[in-house]
Amino acid sequence: MVMKKIEILQQIAREGIVAVLRGETPEQVAEMAEQAIAGGIKVIEITLTVPYALEAIEKLARKYSWNTAQEKNRAIIGAGTVLDPETARAAIMSGAVFVVAPSVNPETVKLCNRYQVPVMPGAMTVGEIQTALELGADIIKLFPGNAFTPSMIKAIKGPFPQANLMPTGGVSLDNLAEWVRAGAVAVGIGSDLTSEAVKRQDYSLVANKAAEYVKAYQSAVTGEQN
Repeated sequence: MVMKKIEILQQIAREGIVAVLRGETPEQVAEMAEQAIAGGIKVIEITLTVPYALEAIEKLARKYSWNTAQEKNRAIIGAGTVLDPETARAAIMSGAVFVVAPSVNPETVKLCNRYQVPVMPGAMTVGEIQTALELGADIIKLFPGNAFTPSMIKAIKGPFPQANLMPTGGVSLDNLAEWVRAGAVAVGIGSDLTSEAVKRQDYSLVANKAAEYVKAYQSAVTGEQN
């Protein structure tokens, strides 16, 4: 089964957490991804700052594809730090089913729309958000998230209630619930998910941290306290 664009977007909104993974090798970042998936995070963004990142995307896309994997083992694999349409197309051909960018590049958004691939450009200002919406961006990455507080989402949704916002950078277990309650469609989790594992060279710690994030997100959605 090939997932349609609307199904991918629904899955991202339902899962609510995107693991943003960087590493020194494709093998390292693939291991991080597998551990994050084992911990319950089913939406994985492999950043293209990783050398040979497309190799990791292809490996993970094959292993966790909706076409081949059992339901419990399925995950959505996307590409991050996509700066231009050429890179976006290469990532899509390698199996990425969504594309994330640090900024609004019109040609990248157009390319993704052409192939009906969800695209999430980064934005910091109201003007950039409006441009992204006009281009047809599906989700707008509020980036860097640590430059804002969760109240920023409410402020943006004043003039743009239709905007789907995903803060990335600076989201932690301590403030995740605030972002969710503020109206984030999803959150991107980066170094906080992997830094301790890299430091100790024990990637099982990624799975443990992922499970904590999943629990915290579910509690935030239901309004329960951990």
